[in-house]
Parts: sequence; C-alpha cells; structure tokens
Amino acid sequence: MPTVGEVVPGYEASSWFGICAPKNTPAEIIAKLNKEINEALAEPKLKAQLSDLGGIMLARTPADFGKLIADDTEKWAKVIRAANIKPE
Repeated sequence: MPTVGEVVPGYEASSWFGICAPKNTPAEIIAKLNKEINEALAEPKLKAQLSDLGGIMLARTPADFGKLIADDTEKWAKVIRAANIKPE
C-alpha cells in the first residue's frame, strides 16, 4: 500500500502545542512567561519525556510563535478554500 505522500504529492501533516495569553497581556508579562517556559523546555528530563512521546521541543520567541500561528492559519485557509469546505 502506498503512503499518503506517494499518492498526494506535497502532502504534509503536523501538529503543535503552544501556550497563549490574552490579547492585551502586558509585554513584560509575555516576556517573563516566554523566558520561564523556554527554561522549562530546556530541562533534560522534560525534553526526554516529550521525546519519548514523539515530540520535538521548539523554544521560540513570542514573535516566532505568532508567525507560526499566522502561517498555519493561511495554509489551512488555502486547503479550506481549495476544497470548498463550508461550515455545517
């Protein structure tokens, strides 16, 4: 049986998890949360546990994470438009 990538050229599937805060959270709070979260993600024990589950740690800046969200939103919007998917 062929893989999805062999049948659908360019096929890609991924998922990610992130931590968000309300829109008007002060920048200094965002910076502190980002620092603390990235420090936790650097802990060897946590890295090992998530790796055992198939996860890859990506410590990012708030701007990097915002770009990831925007890029994924646009990617899936294109899929929805191309497939003419409508809400039920």
